[in-house]
Amino acid sequence: MTWRRVAAALVALALAGLLFAWSGVFNIAASSGHWAISNWFLHWTMRNSVRTHTLLEAPRNPIATDGQLVSAAGHFAAACATCHGAPGQRPSPVMQRATPHAPDLTTGETKEKWSDAELFYILKHGVKFTGMPAWGAGGRDDEVRRMVAFVRRLPGMSAAEYRRLSGAATGAGTTDARALGGKVLAGCVACHGSDGRGRGQPDIPILGGQNPRYLEAALAAYADGRRASAVMANAAATLTAPERRALAAHLAAMPGLGATPAGSAAARRIVERGLPERQLPACAACHAPGKAQPVLAGQRATYLAQRLRDWRAEEGEVDARLPQDAMAVIARRIPEEMIDPLARYLAGQR
Repeated sequence: MTWRRVAAALVALALAGLLFAWSGVFNIAASSGHWAISNWFLHWTMRNSVRTHTLLEAPRNPIATDGQLVSAAGHFAAACATCHGAPGQRPSPVMQRATPHAPDLTTGETKEKWSDAELFYILKHGVKFTGMPAWGAGGRDDEVRRMVAFVRRLPGMSAAEYRRLSGAATGAGTTDARALGGKVLAGCVACHGSDGRGRGQPDIPILGGQNPRYLEAALAAYADGRRASAVMANAAATLTAPERRALAAHLAAMPGLGATPAGSAAARRIVERGLPERQLPACAACHAPGKAQPVLAGQRATYLAQRLRDWRAEEGEVDARLPQDAMAVIARRIPEEMIDPLARYLAGQR
């Protein structure tokens, strides 16, 4: 054995592999399945990869509580249940013919195999060479955390509870069917409720009373990817421009926003005058009736506080790596101890 012969053998093996690939003899048909050893190797590699990368990228905030599962359930019903099944709904037989087929998440197998941090990594980044995509919007770890909590609940969830959380209960989507059609409203009502108040969920905003032009622009931004949210992008992608306009007008006409801000004097100062010493502009400069930005007076305090914290991103990151859009910069200039008082003040909660 010499180094020259070893090199020649390696080159010969590489050429043989290329010749085999070029010949087309290898069967890539999904109907042929994997050899048992190939199946084991691919899944073994995936488990090792997820375990290693999870050590470097665990969720920085806790997984969502049970009170924040409506938006995750609605997105799961619209985008995931076809492949993964749901309580009372088996996975699509068509999708089960994929290689590899998507696991049925209503069984306890996934819950036992993966930790919360590992599920977070899989949902956020997807898996190569499978049908599992990465999360549909970057920078929305809050949505991923809620989906992890929902997937955790699936194995023990009844069909009735699933229908309640996902908005598929009797009557969902029938509000004002004459104006928009039940089909258009169904996905909106599932999360936002027939009254536009978000079904009492802390992570879903109140839409009733909002500026209709803002709502229409937001739907268009979600649809073409200018605004990040996998949940909203999936819901808005199929709407036509006339449907977005009619839907925005319908939701804006509902009662909801417009409460008088009240509470902390320090929060009132930020809203009305800002903090010049921190280069923080007044909230009212952009967020007031007649302005192009959304109305905040009367909005749910938990939603406002969560969005501000999501915009702030992780403490300690290098500034150049952080988002530079207007609200991200503004949110980082708000003192952390003022986020909750500011949200409560805008919501009109003393």
